[in-house]
Formats: sequence, C-alpha cells, structure tokens
Amino acid sequence: MKQILLIGTGGTIASKESENGLVPAISADEILSFIPEVRDLCRITAYQLFNLDSTNMTPENWIGIADFIRDNYEIYDGFVITHGTDTMSYSVAALSYLIQNSRKPIVFTGSQKSIYERDSDARNNLLNAFIFASDDDAFGVRLVFDNKILIGTRTRKTHTKSFNAFESIDYPSVGIFRDHRIIYYIKEEKPEGDVRFFSSLNSNIFLLKLIPGLDEKIFGYIRENYDGVVIESFGVGGVPSYPSENYSREIEKMIRKGITIIMATQVPYEGSDIELYQVGYHLKERFDLLEASTMTLETSVVKLMWVLAQTRDKDEIRRLFYTPIDKDILI
Repeated sequence: MKQILLIGTGGTIASKESENGLVPAISADEILSFIPEVRDLCRITAYQLFNLDSTNMTPENWIGIADFIRDNYEIYDGFVITHGTDTMSYSVAALSYLIQNSRKPIVFTGSQKSIYERDSDARNNLLNAFIFASDDDAFGVRLVFDNKILIGTRTRKTHTKSFNAFESIDYPSVGIFRDHRIIYYIKEEKPEGDVRFFSSLNSNIFLLKLIPGLDEKIFGYIRENYDGVVIESFGVGGVPSYPSENYSREIEKMIRKGITIIMATQVPYEGSDIELYQVGYHLKERFDLLEASTMTLETSVVKLMWVLAQTRDKDEIRRLFYTPIDKDILI
C-alpha cells in the first residue's frame, strides 16, 4: 500500500461554527475519521502544519508547506494538502514553483462546506484526493475538487459557494472521477531527473487592477515600495493614453528604477496580447514589457515572486518568466 502524508492547513473543510462565523478548528486526524474507507486504499500519516482560514495564507506559509514536503519527500509516496478554497489557486501555483519536477503527486483539496455538515462536498473531495495521490500514474502538483483533476498552474476559483468552485483556465482538466475511479483525459509520462525544491519567494509584489479614470499617482507609490508589479489591464492589454501619456511616463520611471512590470488582463480566458491595439502597442515598442500571455493571473503573480527570488538580472528575469513550468504558459 502507498504511504501518503496528509498535511492539514485549515480552511472550510476543517471549520466549525463559532459565534463569529466559521473558523478552522478541526485537526487533520479528525478529518480522516470522516472517510474511514480510505484506510483500505493507503497508509496515511496526518500532520497539522497550521490551521488557517486561507484568507490569512501568506507566501511564508507556502514556503512552510514546501519545506515540510521536502523534509518528508523520501519517506512518502504522495502528499495530500487540505486547504481553504479562497486562496487555493495561489497556493497550488506557488507549490508548482517551489517543488518542480516531482515524480510524486502533491495534491491540494478542500471543500465549500465543512466536513461536519451532512451535505458537504468535503468527504467526496478528500477521498478522491487520496485515490489520486495513491495512483501509479499520478505526479506533480495538482488540485482535486468536484470530481476534477486540475494542473496547479491553470486553476482559478470561479464560484464562491457552488461545489464546482474551480476551473482549469485555457487548459483541459487532467482527468475526472466517476464513482471514485480516475478517468484520465491527459496522461503523460512522469518527469525525468530529480525533484527540485526552492525555499524563497519575493513577496514584495503589487497587483494593480486598472479601472477607468484611475489616478496615476498610484504608480508613484508602487515605485517607492515594490520590486515588481503585475498590471491587470483591460481586454488584451495596454494602459490608457490620457491625460498626456501620464501612465506611460510613470511606467518609464518604474523601469528606470529596476522594477519588473508584467502586463496581464482582467479577462479570465484567452490571455493578453498587448500589441493588438495602439494603447498597448506603444508600450511594447517603447519598453518591451513582459506580459502574462496565457498565464492565469494567480500564476503570473506567484511566478514573479519566484523569479525575483532567484535573480534581479533583467535578461534572466525574462528568461525565467517565459520558461514554461508545468503548463503555466502555453507557447
């Protein structure tokens, strides 16, 4: 039987009612008691790493999860991480960069309702996560939720309450579950070579969502306080050219200071293409900005954190950002 490590981090799946609303309070061992049938599938060790509402999750927590897996990587055949849904897309993307080339499955799951509730999705998601973590063909950082298996770098939470909370953006699901049996849509060979662990992220990143009429003074604040910025623009990308190219001048000041700028889009599907319209073309021509292209917004932010922790050299930043890692950018 496979040896699987369950890592509890909190979230709705581990929550109980309090006088102030749901709060994580259930241990990883207690969560396991709700799916006794899993004991016939694999041998499980449960460990409570922390117990957080995922709104309180930080890059330091992501590093903590990755370091804990690194310390136990040779002991176990797979890993299941229970996590809150609100920031799970960021966390599963972060682990995709902190743990690369893993031949073992590292599986995130959670739920939209506490495992204590009778009509919860928690038991189904959790059992499926262990089934996938125990499968001989499973590998890499994945999200198992609502009978779907998603690549970590392609996920986004699209529903706040429904059980079908996550979608794979611009990439197919790896597979699905039917009656707790895996049906693969995409079946790939496991990666060659050794697993690679990283233990640093530069979280000094700002995500700027453009809105019509946004005062360009915000760029000055970013310039003085951050190492990188992801600009979440309209449509395929670009920035307003009013008034008098003020946005472009502010972007030039940031570039001169050595701040890395990524142009992204507020639109979930089909990615950015900032050269398509004049409002983006002049930026690409003048500054040769990096752009998220087909990356999800969550992945763009986290990958920039990872890249800037590895280097501050402009050419190396470009190379690393555009190097595909586990289907994060489709080129």
